[in-house]
Amino acid sequence: MERGEKEPIQVICPKCRYTEIVYLPCEDLPKCPHCDIRMIIAELLDEGKSY
Repeated sequence: MERGEKEPIQVICPKCRYTEIVYLPCEDLPKCPHCDIRMIIAELLDEGKSY
């Protein structure tokens, strides 16, 4: 995936650890639906994982 396209990222609430996947570029990072605070980027999901 080339940079500049929509890229999936995992965001996490620093308070309750609720996670969500959003696509960049987006205007603002989402707010946690439980704590109503701005979520932070946990991980860039541009490469595959093997578990």
